[in-house]
Amino acid sequence: MIQRIQTLYLLLATVLMALTLVFPVAEFYVAGNTYELNAFSLSGGGVSESTLWMGILLVLAIAVPLVTIFLFKRRTLQVRLCAVEAVLLLGVIIFIALYYWLSNRMFEGFDVEHKQFGWAAIMPILALVLDLLAARAIFKDEVLVRSLDRIR
Repeated sequence: MIQRIQTLYLLLATVLMALTLVFPVAEFYVAGNTYELNAFSLSGGGVSESTLWMGILLVLAIAVPLVTIFLFKRRTLQVRLCAVEAVLLLGVIIFIALYYWLSNRMFEGFDVEHKQFGWAAIMPILALVLDLLAARAIFKDEVLVRSLDRIR
């Protein structure tokens, strides 16, 4: 059901999370080396640190809206999956924040000269807004269908 607005919201949220999976979320400049925080690793300067749990959350945050789109006949399940997606996105945002602000512990013994968020760091926040808009639209559809059932 592409014509439904919640489908477009969920599709955009999926695309935004796929972009977050591909592009760097943050960059750190430490002792002349550049380190990038990606979905599955913090790497640079010949060193790589695993960020597996953030990557797993990102992959799940891509899969859940895609599954939700195709469950258009089961609106209550769609609303629940949107809530699950919101929790996943909050987890991704928390992981990004933890890796960013705890970077001094990751680079212990070195002075972090400069650190900055990449443009992909804003994507989970935008996807969260889109997910909440989709849940709201699905709930409105459910209320409308129930009111029409009552009239019959």
